[in-house]
Amino acid sequence: MKNTQNIDELLKRLKSLEEENKLLKTKLDMESGNPTVHVPKEFSKLFEKAEKVVDSYFNEFSRKASSGEIVISGERYILLRSASLSYEFMDVLKEFYSNHSTEEATRIGNNFLYDIAHVIGKEDAIAFQKKMKLTDPVEKLSAGPVHFAYTGWANVEILKESNPSPDDNFFLKYRHHNSFEAQSWIKAKRKSKIPVCTMNGGYSSGWCEESFGRPLTAVEVACEAHGAEHCTFIMAPPHRIQEYLEKEVTSQKLEKYNVPVFFERKYNEDRLQDSLQQKETLLKEVHHRVKNNLQVISSLLNLQKGGVQDANLKKSFDSIIGRVQTMAHVQDMIYSSKDLNSINIEDYFKQLINALYQIYKVPESELEFDVKIDVKDNNLDPEIAIPLGLIINEIACNSFKYAFSEGGLFYLKLNQKEGHYHLMIGDNGKGIQNGENEESLGMSLIEILCEQIDAELKVNNSSDGLEYNIKLSANQAK
Repeated sequence: MKNTQNIDELLKRLKSLEEENKLLKTKLDMESGNPTVHVPKEFSKLFEKAEKVVDSYFNEFSRKASSGEIVISGERYILLRSASLSYEFMDVLKEFYSNHSTEEATRIGNNFLYDIAHVIGKEDAIAFQKKMKLTDPVEKLSAGPVHFAYTGWANVEILKESNPSPDDNFFLKYRHHNSFEAQSWIKAKRKSKIPVCTMNGGYSSGWCEESFGRPLTAVEVACEAHGAEHCTFIMAPPHRIQEYLEKEVTSQKLEKYNVPVFFERKYNEDRLQDSLQQKETLLKEVHHRVKNNLQVISSLLNLQKGGVQDANLKKSFDSIIGRVQTMAHVQDMIYSSKDLNSINIEDYFKQLINALYQIYKVPESELEFDVKIDVKDNNLDPEIAIPLGLIINEIACNSFKYAFSEGGLFYLKLNQKEGHYHLMIGDNGKGIQNGENEESLGMSLIEILCEQIDAELKVNNSSDGLEYNIKLSANQAK
């Protein structure tokens, strides 16, 4: 029994020694003395210091498979297969976006990888720099490539033409040796038509952006997976990157490259939103001018009417003024709505009837209104709303003026059946009487406006009232 316990203890001790041996091997690899980053001489001392700082950070290494943890200096890390974030990822994206061209699917995948890596680079820089108490921008930058090597991305070589200044003149030209992305392609014996180290560029630009406190982007101008000798990058502020790329293209006769934009979709959405807001502001300004011009026309007509003695002519002026005022009101209702592409039918008709009631100053005791809307699609295109408003104006104007002697009912009903709107407008007055010439112009206007919106018009006239039936395609009205 005692021997069995001794054997169990020896096995446990042996397992513990194996774990310690693994950790010692890892530490020896880290302390091999070989620099992880190659830089111009003027930066060598700074990067030597960074090597020591990062090395001390990674010395506190533990792996606890039983709890699924890899911990370095109190921070939890994870391991991923490099192929899954390089050519395998792009293969899946190309299949997923098979309805797009290969170039478009590749662009979508590269933007996704760049955005993720850029965020990781920024957040790693924030966490590491805070933990190691780094404050100087170049010092913060110097820790990045070393951290980059220790976490298995690549070894970095910063070229002498670089200018890591904390202003708009920031420029970095560098190489990534043994890039995990390029090597994944090469080990799989695959050759890409374009540079593949998207995450390498995103991570490095994210780290440097955080270090210098200004937007930066990186473009890979040569790639081992593309057949080049080195994976070479250029990093600069987004508004200056094209300037450096053009020099690179001219000097090396390279192809033009797409410049990654961090969260490109968000960037494009913001630009589109800004453009939309500008257009809406301009449209509202145009609306105000149109409305003001209509009010000026109405005032001029009122002035002109003041000098007219003929009663019939004054009635004609009143009709014209009413039409102008209706147009101004319809214009105001449409362009004061939140959505300029459509307006609510029910609200629109009710407001319009109420406005006409005010315009024509109908006494409350003389007229009863009945407005009923029963439709599935309650939105109306402004291009249809304006002619419909003018049609309602003509019909209402005639009813208010001529239909009633001692009060009555004016109604507007809208139904939707079989893809069409059915609009019924009328009154229970005396109908159109012989000799009422005012209706001839009004009727002509109604017919013209119905033709304008491709609507069918039927008129039922009797001594019991006058009703206009208008049939309009619901799809056209949207």
